Amino acid sequence: MMLSASERQVLEQATATYEANAHRVLEYLESRGLSAEVVKHYRLGFVAEPTPGYGDEDYVGRLTIPYMTPAGVVDIRFRSLAGDGPKYLSRVGAKARMFNTTALQKVSRNILICEGEIDTVVADGVVGVPAVGVPGASNWHKHYPLLFEGYQRVFVMSDGDGAGREFGKKVVSTLDNAVSVTMPDGMDVNDVLLKEGPSGIRRRVGISE
Repeated sequence: MMLSASERQVLEQATATYEANAHRVLEYLESRGLSAEVVKHYRLGFVAEPTPGYGDEDYVGRLTIPYMTPAGVVDIRFRSLAGDGPKYLSRVGAKARMFNTTALQKVSRNILICEGEIDTVVADGVVGVPAVGVPGASNWHKHYPLLFEGYQRVFVMSDGDGAGREFGKKVVSTLDNAVSVTMPDGMDVNDVLLKEGPSGIRRRVGISE
């Protein structure tokens, strides 16, 4: 179902409101390896208080991650910072989408597919390799393989756990040009960045500096 013009306007206004509060979570994001410039580029933000008309009462205290496309913001996801409750929440009625689809417009022989939004921001914005995100194997849709036909290699960045390995296995099975790159046990792309730096991720996919 396509978003209406009014829905797109609300999403854009909400994103602008939340990103104005990004300074409140900048220390946390920098501890995850994301610079202020990266935070600004991906318009990450914070729900400081409920805003009338946004329906965000259940998301107060959460990091906001907008899904940006050339046509504007089409969704926002909300990530817990305190470790209480579900790690991620979606807007009521929102459907699962691919994150950071603007990466598909970059000229590159290679692209990464990550499981989560933060891992995608790390790969795309910090490591410097175009990356998109898919929130789990169940959200890999049958039409997605068409988006990756022109790439020389698609690296599926799998978390180092059972769900991550299942994610990698499912995605790779649908792409002739893909290989699963599994992170160490109990780690994800962001963890590897913090431990080994951008070169650690590039080395794992065989891309030189």
